[in-house]
This record gives sequence, C-alpha cells and structure tokens, in this order.
Amino acid sequence: MKRIDLLRHIEAHNCRLVREGGNHTVYLNALTRKITAIPRHREINEFLAVKICKDLDIPSPKA
Repeated sequence: MKRIDLLRHIEAHNCRLVREGGNHTVYLNALTRKITAIPRHREINEFLAVKICKDLDIPSPKA
C-alpha cells in the first residue's frame, strides 16, 4: 500500500506524529500511549502495514 494512505489511516484513528528520525517516522496512539516507527518508503508491504496498525492498537487498513 502507499505510505501516504497508511499515514492517513493512522492519523484518522487518533495517532499523531512524534518525530522524524533518519529513516523512519515515529507515531504515537494518543489514546493507548502505544508507539511505532514507520519506514520512509513509497510502498509499504501489506504485512508491515498490518503490524504497524497492531502495534498502535488500531484496526487494519482496508486494501
């Protein structure tokens, strides 16, 4: 899936940008206080997108 689509999905579920790292962007779920890193690639593998959503405790994106 496209990275921008994943970021829109994450931000729609009350997650916010914490910081920009060298190769990753770090997001925090404001409700559950869970955090994860998202790589800066144009395309993100579906398995990785599901793992990122699971780490943030939000529903998986619809493909």
